[in-house]
Amino acid sequence: MGIKKTTEKSNIKERSKVKESKVNEVSKVKESSKDRAKETQVQTYDIAVLGATGTVGEAIISILEERQFPVGKLHPLASSRSAGETIIFNKKAVMVQDVETFDFSKVQLALFSAGSEVSAQYAKRATDAGCIVIDNTSKFRLDSDVPLIIPEVNAHRLFEYQKRNIIANPNCSTIQMLVALKPIYDAVGITRINIATYQSVSGTGSAAIAELANQTASLLNGQSIVAEVYPKQIAFNVLPHIGAFQDNGYTVEEMKLVWETQKIFEDPNIKINPTTVRVPVFYGHSEAIHIETREKITAAKARELLRQAPGVILIDEPGEENYPTPIPEASGTDAVYVGRIREDISHPLGLDLWVVADNVRKGAALNAVQIAEMLISEWI
Repeated sequence: MGIKKTTEKSNIKERSKVKESKVNEVSKVKESSKDRAKETQVQTYDIAVLGATGTVGEAIISILEERQFPVGKLHPLASSRSAGETIIFNKKAVMVQDVETFDFSKVQLALFSAGSEVSAQYAKRATDAGCIVIDNTSKFRLDSDVPLIIPEVNAHRLFEYQKRNIIANPNCSTIQMLVALKPIYDAVGITRINIATYQSVSGTGSAAIAELANQTASLLNGQSIVAEVYPKQIAFNVLPHIGAFQDNGYTVEEMKLVWETQKIFEDPNIKINPTTVRVPVFYGHSEAIHIETREKITAAKARELLRQAPGVILIDEPGEENYPTPIPEASGTDAVYVGRIREDISHPLGLDLWVVADNVRKGAALNAVQIAEMLISEWI
């Protein structure tokens, strides 16, 4: 009898030990799973977008969502006039904050697109707070200690942001031109660029978009028009004037193509002769580009290079009357489209191209987001 009771007690103790061991194993598995989950969690970054209610700012926010950028908390910023408005990000309403009272130490990255004067006022405040600024204005583009970056063209220069914690986004026309020319420049060199741009009104901003729409509607209804944004009527018209005229007869917009190309290609000897024209198109810039190369390149070879070029879509089928245009190809898309490639009949080393892109996306917002993606991938 005593032996039986002793045996039963021993069995109960053994079962308790086994049960306790299994509980401990389960706990260890759960803890291990939690650890693995923590390890696999994607790091997020708190981001400010200055100019959040403008054309480019809205596009930046949209592209951050489209590309699933790992945003922890988004801080849309604008002037006091727009503070209190709401924008939608990842299906949630987010209130626009007044930049004047914003604490930039809350964010790791700030994407600026509110104009040069605003960037001049707030960029240093942001960098002093430990924030990296990606600036979409002309304020810092030509500063020697600020990198001017197109990811498909000169990503190797991104490390230079560490000098001032500022990265400059090039002008919209420069971006699409150099994305298209980079593979040719690397293959055979380019000594001279003649370019005429045909730039949409969205490059000026939302007021210009409204002016083109209103003038078009008024003229179609036999009414008089008002020109406020541009010096002349833009509807059904073309204006060979973008930016202030300089002493040399060129406009600021034209000189941006010169200065920025030389800096990005790291080639002070390359010659650029630009003419910039505003056209009655809502979205999408077009460029007729004529280049002179160091070595002869055929149209066939140029097509081969461009088919493989990052960020480029080649549409060049003259027999099918197929070439890129702002509508339907470029507007609302991310690529730089190239067509009409032909060897220049007036110059033995000449080549002609037609280049089109969405100026708000690749020409501004997308390029800035791509820079941010490079930063979090390689530097922060």
